[in-house]
Amino acid sequence: MTADVRLRRGRGALGFSFFVQGVTFALLVTRIPAIQDRYGISDALLPAFLAAVPILAGVSSVVTEHLVKRVAPSTVLRWAQPLVLLALLGVGAGSQMWHVALALGAFGLFVGALDASMNMLGVSLQGAYGRSIMLGFHASYSLGGILGASAAWAGAHWHLSLFSSYLPAVVILLPLALIASRSYVDRDKAESSAGAKGLGPGGFKLLLPLCLVMACAYIGDSTVSNWSAKYLQDVLGSSEQLATVPYNVYMVTTLIGRAVGDLGVRRFGAVAVVRIGSVVAALGFAVVAGAPGAWTGMLGFTLLGIGLCVIVPQTFAAAGRLFPGASDTAIARLNIFNYVGFLVGAPLVGGIGDAWSYRGAMLVPMVLVLVTLFYARSFGTEPARYGVRHERPRVVDVGRGGNEV
Repeated sequence: MTADVRLRRGRGALGFSFFVQGVTFALLVTRIPAIQDRYGISDALLPAFLAAVPILAGVSSVVTEHLVKRVAPSTVLRWAQPLVLLALLGVGAGSQMWHVALALGAFGLFVGALDASMNMLGVSLQGAYGRSIMLGFHASYSLGGILGASAAWAGAHWHLSLFSSYLPAVVILLPLALIASRSYVDRDKAESSAGAKGLGPGGFKLLLPLCLVMACAYIGDSTVSNWSAKYLQDVLGSSEQLATVPYNVYMVTTLIGRAVGDLGVRRFGAVAVVRIGSVVAALGFAVVAGAPGAWTGMLGFTLLGIGLCVIVPQTFAAAGRLFPGASDTAIARLNIFNYVGFLVGAPLVGGIGDAWSYRGAMLVPMVLVLVTLFYARSFGTEPARYGVRHERPRVVDVGRGGNEV
């Protein structure tokens, strides 16, 4: 099989993996109230359950950093994704609180390995292609999230049990994910051996700006997912039905932005795209904070989707460019700050909202997103840009040998 065919198949297979994870995560987070009701989890105890997932995922990401020194990232992903799906099914299959605690714990451990290995493969494939394709993978995730949320809505609408809601997705997606995993493409063995040496002295110091950007981006994202409905209804006076719309709008604009974002990176470079995204996201938070009514608030959440959607994929890609010989290690460490942002975002905005005002609370993620502007140079210098006049020759060396493509 020629290298170009292998790359195309690997790209398609990895895109499907991102899609499956989008569906899976949406099915979990959109049914949290139903999970709480099924297992009798109190409001006081619920935050502990929710916090356990990203904490365990962060631990798993650290473990994955060391695991991929011994086995290929594709192997980690091949087995982590089915286990995440089975953990999701376990969330809906239990009857006692310890059942859901065990299932959510397993979900967190496996999803950390899955997220890290998916992005490792994405960065190595982007390097093999020699042009920006990372946003496309995350667009697949957004599409999966939209479909997963829609499936969760249907399950709730028809009063299906959690198990009945999750079972069709697992039955369909698990075997397809295993079949697709046969086409994953790992980086060249020589590069993997170099990466096994780690980041070296001072490596984490160079990575730290990207870690801060990742955390700030996920604080913004978790603000939308956790507080958009409450904000629209309680602060802007919308109906309960209209309050469900902002997150869907956010996901749709995220999908659109990521679908076309690679073209922007190829044409203008990652630094420019990340800067523009940061400014648009900050403008979105400002509009939300000052909105006189629900429809203006909706405009703000739309801007947030357009702005935030480019930052996370490009942060992973920048880590790959910054540490070409140790990208797996860099991505595993960077992935931890995904969960840090998720953990910090919801209580930060909620605490400020309760103590002061929710309008004022929206200014905090706005300022944090603007931090990205100060670290934009970490996303690459001029010669590192992808696109016309900056794209390196498309000669790759992947897998078992590599051919010119």
